[in-house]
Amino acid sequence: MLSTGALRAHLLAARLAGPVATSREESLRSYRLFAARDPRLLLGLDPERGWGESDLLRLMADKCGVSGDPAHVSGPDVIDPERTVAALEAFAGRLGEAAGARSPVLFATGHPHRLLGFYASLAEALSAVGCVVLTPARGVRIDMATRFGVRPHSIDYVRGVALVRDPGARPAGSATGAHTHSPLPVRVALGALAEAGEPLPELVVGDHGWVCGAGQLGVDAIGLADTDDPALFVGEAEGRVSVAVPLDDGVRSDYYRPLTRYVLGRAGLPMRQEWP
Repeated sequence: MLSTGALRAHLLAARLAGPVATSREESLRSYRLFAARDPRLLLGLDPERGWGESDLLRLMADKCGVSGDPAHVSGPDVIDPERTVAALEAFAGRLGEAAGARSPVLFATGHPHRLLGFYASLAEALSAVGCVVLTPARGVRIDMATRFGVRPHSIDYVRGVALVRDPGARPAGSATGAHTHSPLPVRVALGALAEAGEPLPELVVGDHGWVCGAGQLGVDAIGLADTDDPALFVGEAEGRVSVAVPLDDGVRSDYYRPLTRYVLGRAGLPMRQEWP
């Protein structure tokens, strides 16, 4: 199993933590938009309290380790690797609980180009110990807002991980999909389960709108989030997201492999096959 020291060193070397590619300008812009309740930043969350920009900056400084100084307005943002390690421990603990209870789990990502392999390895490990990895609403069409206007997408699954794709862009089952922050896919997926009278997931594992949308509907959810995604950390602060792990969610996909080994080891789960 990867040691905590080795994980910390990898986080810094791969720029998953420490100075990250997300800029301070991007993060502050996200906090402004979230404070204004822009749905693009809420990710399906309906905050219980009013979160101003200063509130969000304090929260993100506490949860991620970004600078809490409002006068710091440029340069790369920073994630404290100790906070990432601590959150990964909690993330692994929740996966271990799901494994022990043989819980039905839904895995999903809005970052398929980067994070699909990470989630796929976790899905395979949970499946190996008897958890049902859910795949509801496969092929269902969703009309989603994009920068080019509303476009049709569909829900698909690759190695047990939900994603959305542009119809015709790639064949079903291919390992690529659309980058999305939308909560619509998880609402459709959970709605399909409810309509069929099937059990809902006892845990949703993912990012962006998949996590916040599930948490808002009362489904336990854990996920990964960058410094410009305050919604997951607000959801955690308000009790609708169980664990939000601060890290850069846009680095090379193979840089997440050590995190997979660490999480599975801490959760006491088998390591089967890593995503190439």
